[in-house]
Amino acid sequence: MAQADRPLSPHLQVYRWGAHMAVSIMHRATGSALAVGAVLLTWWLVALATGHEYFATVQGYAGTWIGRLVLFGITFALMQHLASGVRHLLMDMGRLYDLKVNALSARMTFIFSILATIAVWYAAYKVMGVL
Repeated sequence: MAQADRPLSPHLQVYRWGAHMAVSIMHRATGSALAVGAVLLTWWLVALATGHEYFATVQGYAGTWIGRLVLFGITFALMQHLASGVRHLLMDMGRLYDLKVNALSARMTFIFSILATIAVWYAAYKVMGVL
């Protein structure tokens, strides 16, 4: 049997990059980020249960600019993963299969996650009395 001079499976040259591909990749990446966030949340809860001194140390790390950047990223990951999960749920129900609607829903997950992240952080700073 002669071997064909072609890829064994569809390759990157076959597909056009689209918002739906970006959402799929982001869903996997945000899932991994949320696993890291769960470890950090566990560390924070253990510090809370351990005592005031260790909790103050952990809060000190979280209060630095890099700590806040990590927390902001985890918040974005949560919102993006939520939006992508709802999108996939709707697709499992047989909706969003029209190409234009599918692309729009993919873009909307990014818009939602950005706006929701900003809203959560605004509300948190408002409650803390910083704003």
